[in-house]
Amino acid sequence: MGTDIDGVIECRSADGHWQLEADLLDFRPPRDYDAWECLFGVRGTGDVQRPLFAARGLPQDISEATREAAVGDWQHSHTYATWPEVAAVDWDEPLAAGPAWNRALRRDREGEDLVRVTPGLREAAAATFGGDLLLAPPEWPPGGEVHLDGAVYRPVVPTARLLAPPDEGCWAQVWRTMRELAARHGDEHVRLLVWFG
Repeated sequence: MGTDIDGVIECRSADGHWQLEADLLDFRPPRDYDAWECLFGVRGTGDVQRPLFAARGLPQDISEATREAAVGDWQHSHTYATWPEVAAVDWDEPLAAGPAWNRALRRDREGEDLVRVTPGLREAAAATFGGDLLLAPPEWPPGGEVHLDGAVYRPVVPTARLLAPPDEGCWAQVWRTMRELAARHGDEHVRLLVWFG
């Protein structure tokens, strides 16, 4: 059984009350466990040691509309991010102390992509570097690359830009909407709240 994301963008009005401004589902977020692990510490492969906005719960002063949508028997892993926090993210900062165990960079004629490490790639690493164990990228020697099926694989340290690119897909739209709302309401008066179910 999979996990789904839900959430809202809220703005604080002149009277100090938070109001629901946009429904996250309107941005059509895909079921992207890598992005969710990076941003909110939910699901993923376990390669992210420092998610950006994880396990914060919901603020006490959420709007009534948000409370009705977010608080129930099946919702979990509530968290939030303010616009100033999102705007301050260094998208290239490592989110782990070393290379990912379950991810590698794959380069071929078509370009470079972040891919999941397969048993075949671990076997190819063992054959390349010696040994009879299946070798994950952190176990490859420094600078080590594995050639497999016309592509070159190398270890990668996860970053937010790799796992949840800020200028692509639904998250680019979410950040753009928050930026536009902050220009109207003020930076401190815009926040994203998410939960999972």
